[in-house]
Amino acid sequence: MRTNLNTLAVVRNLGILAHVDAGKTTVTERILYATGTTHKRGEVHDGTTVTDFDPQERDRGITIFAAAVSCAWDGHRINLIDTPGHVDFADEVERALRVLDGAVAVFDAVAGVEPQSESVWRQADRHGVPRIAFVNKLDRAGADLDTAVASIRERLHPAPLVVQMPIGTEDGFRGVVDLVRMRALVWADGAGTAVAEPVPPELREEAQRRRRLLEEAVAELHTGALEEFCARSALSAGTLVLALRELTRSGEGVVVLCGSAHRNRGIEPLLDAVVAYLPSPLDVPAVRGLRDGVTEERPADPSAPLAALAFKVSATPTGRLTYLRVYSGTIEKGDAVYDAGARRTERIGRILRVQADRHAHVDRAVAGDIVAVVGLRSARAGSTLCAPDAPLVLEPPGVAEPVVSVAVEARRSTDTDKLASALARLAEEDPSLVVRTDAETGQTVLSGMGELHLEVAVEKIRRDTGRDVNVGRPRVSCRETVGRGVSGFVFRHVKQDGGAGQFAHVVLDVEPLGTESGFEFRSAVVGGRVPQEYVRAVEAGCRDALAEGPLAGHPVTGLRVTLTDGATHVKDSSDTAFRTAGRLGLRDALRTCAMVLLEPVVEVTVTVPQDAVGGVLGDLAARRGRVCGSVTRAGEAVVTATVPLAELFGYATRLRSRTQGRGTFTARPTGYAPAPADRVPAVTATR
Repeated sequence: MRTNLNTLAVVRNLGILAHVDAGKTTVTERILYATGTTHKRGEVHDGTTVTDFDPQERDRGITIFAAAVSCAWDGHRINLIDTPGHVDFADEVERALRVLDGAVAVFDAVAGVEPQSESVWRQADRHGVPRIAFVNKLDRAGADLDTAVASIRERLHPAPLVVQMPIGTEDGFRGVVDLVRMRALVWADGAGTAVAEPVPPELREEAQRRRRLLEEAVAELHTGALEEFCARSALSAGTLVLALRELTRSGEGVVVLCGSAHRNRGIEPLLDAVVAYLPSPLDVPAVRGLRDGVTEERPADPSAPLAALAFKVSATPTGRLTYLRVYSGTIEKGDAVYDAGARRTERIGRILRVQADRHAHVDRAVAGDIVAVVGLRSARAGSTLCAPDAPLVLEPPGVAEPVVSVAVEARRSTDTDKLASALARLAEEDPSLVVRTDAETGQTVLSGMGELHLEVAVEKIRRDTGRDVNVGRPRVSCRETVGRGVSGFVFRHVKQDGGAGQFAHVVLDVEPLGTESGFEFRSAVVGGRVPQEYVRAVEAGCRDALAEGPLAGHPVTGLRVTLTDGATHVKDSSDTAFRTAGRLGLRDALRTCAMVLLEPVVEVTVTVPQDAVGGVLGDLAARRGRVCGSVTRAGEAVVTATVPLAELFGYATRLRSRTQGRGTFTARPTGYAPAPADRVPAVTATR
């Protein structure tokens, strides 16, 4: 048992988080190179990186899919996940954070905290994931560590604990001063290993000043450090490391390091900080789940009952891979595991140690491991796998509501089945993609987190199936209603073509209902001129006529129909005849009414920084939005408006561009509203 727990103590499960183009993937590549996992430094611009292995990632030069790799450093095993930085793939980051114990947040030394850096930081806050910060690209023109640290303090609100200062600026950046051990680490051109030297004389005074600031900041937050600081007016390196570790793991402070990943400077100290400050599986609280409705904890112990969470599913040419974080227990090749969500038992075919798109077979995985398994058919992202005799349901990663939709169809009718299979596989791999068939338009609608997200998904379908796909905006599901009705509309249905005939005579009043939805039918017939069973048939026929309106074939709603009179034939009247009279009669009556086209409207709640409110209000007005209210919360403005759904296509991208990615919105359907006459063609058309 002691050996197993000691093994867990040297495991680090961490993710790399940042805004797009801050250098996450380059940092990951340099970590793999520094640890000896790879023997050549991969470059994003050359398409030679390990973690960006998908063809689209290499074509676009961005990370799209979270990729897991493993490496070893100083006797520790590091399981690392390189996450996307684009806002459209925030759900991929969410699933990764759900299973991580720590993270490295990468910031651009020129830009500081960028919008998506702030978003992923908040995501990590929600999951309680401890972080250290790495200020990257110190070799760029305009790079400034102090400015970047100030933006961390102002926008993210942690206590930044800066443990390094740069040696040289911009293109002359060549090393860092380690303020904890008061030594210089210098990288020669072309060398990947730092040389430890005394602090240069010209930097000694500044290094002492920064060391003092670090000690004071730590003493303010850590009780043990405060006692030593009061007694000695200084902190030893050992006390400083211990305090930094505890502050990092509690979230009260964030250790800040610096470097240039592209030039391979600062990576070894970053790895040392990962080992020293970020938690092992033994340092995080035991995972909690539900067993028969009762909360139960499972410790990070290889001998405990199995509890593992599937956080990613990927289809590969060699089979279906399910990525797992094992929280407790042990799984071995051939073991039977219970899928608590699907309520079925499956068998583990193979266990793989993942190196992005390459895999190494292992015989077993224990608590604290992140591995991929082959052989599971029912498991989805969020599924809990546990011991059959000790079932447990873990909380799955949250899935955001999709905000952008496109209609997709196979270019050739013979490829329809292949498209349906590809869409189903896509939704299985990425839960933030939703596929549905619009019951009214018959279109297949693909919804996701943004236009780039959907663009990537469609391109993946094209590459996987080898077939082209038509993509367009889905039709808006409009309605038609009665603006001005008609009274005493007479309709006579007579059919004589041999055999039993059909006869039905009805008189209808049609009027607006007063609401935008609903249908009412009443009978005002007196004297039994239309028997009750025929009245019900007339109502059924009227409901049939509501399926298509006279304006554009949309469903009709918001009207009241009254049967005021009628006549029957002793032989030829029947339920069928009166149902037909009701359907055809109301259809003709609607053509004589003044009809109004209704378009769907949604209530949009937009959250933006205060400095972007004016632009957002102007954009909503241009989209025929009606602002209902605006409040200020914690420095942000929350604007509520009702907007026609047809005007919201592309709004997610427009809002992000207007607010530098800091704006978010949610939409909730609220019903229908009359469409302006000049907008009717745009609403009903499909592009």
